[in-house]
Amino acid sequence: MSNTTQDAPETRPAPAPSSKAVRRPGDLVFSGLSIGSAALILTILAGVAIFLIINALPVFEADPEDISGGNGFFSYVWPLAAGTVVVSLIAMVLATPVAVGIALYVSHYAPKRLGVTIGFVIDLLAAVPSVVYGLWGYMVFAPQMRPFYEWLSENMGWLPLFGGNPSTTGRTLLTAGIVLAVMILPIITSVSREVFLQTPRLHEEAALALGATKWEMIRTAVLPFGKPGIIGGTMLGLGRALGETMAVAMILSVGPFTWSLISSGNRTIPGEIALNFPEAQGGLRMHELIAAGLVLFVITLAVNLVARWIVQRSAEFSGAN
Repeated sequence: MSNTTQDAPETRPAPAPSSKAVRRPGDLVFSGLSIGSAALILTILAGVAIFLIINALPVFEADPEDISGGNGFFSYVWPLAAGTVVVSLIAMVLATPVAVGIALYVSHYAPKRLGVTIGFVIDLLAAVPSVVYGLWGYMVFAPQMRPFYEWLSENMGWLPLFGGNPSTTGRTLLTAGIVLAVMILPIITSVSREVFLQTPRLHEEAALALGATKWEMIRTAVLPFGKPGIIGGTMLGLGRALGETMAVAMILSVGPFTWSLISSGNRTIPGEIALNFPEAQGGLRMHELIAAGLVLFVITLAVNLVARWIVQRSAEFSGAN
């Protein structure tokens, strides 16, 4: 009996991985375009900042008596900055809960066809020019707010925000804030809706399987997942409100700053620049307006930096973990 032997298959060592992965030309082009776009944005931002600083320097070097108001640049610009921040905060406070509610209804409650229709109508609000909102606020909305302001003055005048003489025209910070809230509503709604639709289906089904109601599922699964998106959309809307020019300039009546939301007066930095820049060509007045623009630039930059920090802290929760 003879033993037959079979040759074992020859094993070859696996090729050593190359130290550098081969990159396709398309990857190189896309990478270059991405880096170039990021560098271009930073360059433009730096150029705007340098332009504002250079043209604002004569204001800081000038005699305070030569500045509008005769008390220096700070006394001139702080009422404008305060009016800008107050009217933007009013818009954000009013628009955010309504926008989040609409986004939740469209994404989780409404029938699909109705949700698509409502989302389309909300998106159309973003296409309306700001001057149209300004005309509506000036000619229609402001006069209708006068009885409400008189009621606030009589019943809640003990609060500083509702003190003072109510406006006879309705052109107040509160009116401008409500109009701005309508303007930024589509931005916050669109961002929130898209984030809510990205909630992992397994998270929603797990909450429902544990016996949660639909609202409890939204509160424990959808809202935590969408929190960074809500904050990001809110900050986008706030940035739009801070920079809005025509609508606010048309609604607010020119006058001294007051903390009362129902009294006439108050101005914002964008409105001040829009109304006075054509007559301020050349001279110190033009540099004043550019310096006011620099203040608005700093405020907007600070808001975006704070928003980025908040979003990064809120992004610890992820639908993937």
